[in-house]
Parts: sequence; C-alpha cells; structure tokens
Amino acid sequence: MIAVAISGGVDSAFAAWALSRTQKVFLLHGLFVPEASDPERPLRIAEFLGLPLRVVDLRREFRERVIRYFREAYARGLTPNPCVICNREIKFGLLLAKARELGAERLATGHYARVVYDANLKRYLLLKGRDPRKDQSYFLHQLSQEALSRVVFPLGKLLKEEVVREAVRIGLFNLTAPESQEVCFIRGDYRELFADLDFPPGDIVTVDGRVVGRHRGLYAYTVGQRRGLGLRLGRPYYVVRLDARRNRVVVGEKKDLFCRSFLVGGVNFIYPLDPGRPFRAEVRIRYRHREAPAEVQPLADGLYRVIWERPQKAVTPGQFAVFYRGDLVLGGGEILPEEDDGQDQVSSV
Repeated sequence: MIAVAISGGVDSAFAAWALSRTQKVFLLHGLFVPEASDPERPLRIAEFLGLPLRVVDLRREFRERVIRYFREAYARGLTPNPCVICNREIKFGLLLAKARELGAERLATGHYARVVYDANLKRYLLLKGRDPRKDQSYFLHQLSQEALSRVVFPLGKLLKEEVVREAVRIGLFNLTAPESQEVCFIRGDYRELFADLDFPPGDIVTVDGRVVGRHRGLYAYTVGQRRGLGLRLGRPYYVVRLDARRNRVVVGEKKDLFCRSFLVGGVNFIYPLDPGRPFRAEVRIRYRHREAPAEVQPLADGLYRVIWERPQKAVTPGQFAVFYRGDLVLGGGEILPEEDDGQDQVSSV
C-alpha cells in the first residue's frame, strides 16, 4: 500500500493517478498552514480518481518546526529556507509516519527527483529529476536513509510538460490548483510574520565601515538585495552581509558580492564519503543557482569549508549548499555566517 501526499496541485494529483494504475494507493492530505487549509480541492481530485482520501492535521507541528525556525533564523540575521526544513521535518518526517500508521508502506509525492538503491553501497541514493527546470533534489538533500527508503517519486523521470499534457488528456488538470512559487505559509508580505518581534533599526555601513544610512530591522533585508535600501550613493549598492551581532546591514558594490569560500554546517551525507577527507563537487547555493565546481574541506566540529574554483555571487547564510556529482546528490548543509565561525548555526527547531 502506498500513500500519495496530495496538495491539490497537478503534480501530486498526476502522481496519484499514475500510481493507482498499478498499485494499491490512498490519498493523504496534510493540513500544514495555520490559516486552515481547504481540503475541498483534494476531495474533488479524490472523487475523480475514485481513491480514498485521509486528512491529517499537522498545523501545530508545522508552526513549531517550520514557522518557528523561519522566525528564529531571521532574528539571527539569516535568510532561511523553510522548504528544506519542511521536507525533512514534516512531509518526510511526521507525514510519512502518519502514512505508515494508516497502513502504508511508502509515501509518494509529486516531487521532481529520483531515488535509487545501490546494492553495492547498501544505501539509497538521491538523484536530480529528469526535468532540469523542475528538479527539486535541492530541497530533499536533508532526507535520512530511513526516509529515502520509503519515498516514491513517480515524476522523477518525467518532464513537467509531459505531466501537464497527460493531466489535460485524462481530464485531471482543470481540477487542480494553479502552481504556486511562494512559500506556502506566507500570504502577502512575509514581514508580517515578525510584527510581534522586536527588530530594532540600526546602521547601514559599507564594507569599509562607513555609515551611509539606517535600516528598519535585519528581517527586511537579504544578501544580494539592491532595492529598498534608501541609499543615494551615486552608483548601485547591494546587501553584502547582515551583521546580527552589531545589528548592521553591510552594503557594497556588485564586486563585493562575490566570495571565494564559505562555511557549511549540519551536513547530511546521502552518498557515503570519508568525512575526514576533502572532496570535489559541483555546489549549488540556492534553488535557482547553477552548480559551480568547488573543493569541500572538512574542519573541526562537523564543519566544512567550500572553496570555489571561481568566486560565486551572493552566498547567503541560512540557505543551504548542496553537493552534486552530475545528477547524484552527495549531501549538503546550511551556509553559516563567516564571522561567527559556525557558532550561529540554525537548529532544526
């Protein structure tokens, strides 16, 4: 028995249809967003497919593990990636456990990624999805071997256009919700999530320490940002770093956004590597970043230093660095603030 996590979108709906043709499945809709998700669309999809639907309320857990992480990261001058944490803690953590309680051996989703078992290594490996524009392996790099052993990704070998074309052909497409590119728990301006927190204003300084303005709170800024700084300096300036200890936004010219190396902590290795030896990999530092070659060097206390072959732009503490070899995901971890020497790492909450 396979449970198919269904959101109401076309990807998960088509994954359910495809699996139901050869497997015994039921649909599982998780309520995550505190503002009461509406199961009406998943219900219509379930009726169309003729499959049973179970609804699991995980709103409290989502608030404690994902939204809390999001808020605390911003409070420490980081730019978090809640989708990575949600996949590890909620979708392939608690929701997978609920699926098993309901009698499913595995949990399927509409992610564009692939999982294979390597008999020689005796490990499950994570690979990119076939569609390079939709590949979601970046968001899945923190999954454990236990989770990978129980997940199914029916869309991993498909292109998005193939999924949409087939969904239209079978009459499923019009029942699904439009695809969203936003964080699921944010409606409007994400800054509203911090209305109850004290983010004091502070100085905006250049990389050489010159005070050039005032910021309204670190939560309102991220590395690489150009607009909304309120600066008139005769040429474009960008956010280069958030200095949480001094409550400063550090700005510089475009050239100042490039860095040669950075720190990573909380690394989860999917492919077995010797943790004490350096290795080479293609490294992706955000979802839409094109991987770039680098050497990854082990340090003390489980930290790693990534040294680019060529400097890369806007390496952002709080985001995740994922290590690849071709389509294979080696693993990845959280980008740490350099000045704190890794001591400001975000916990999993």
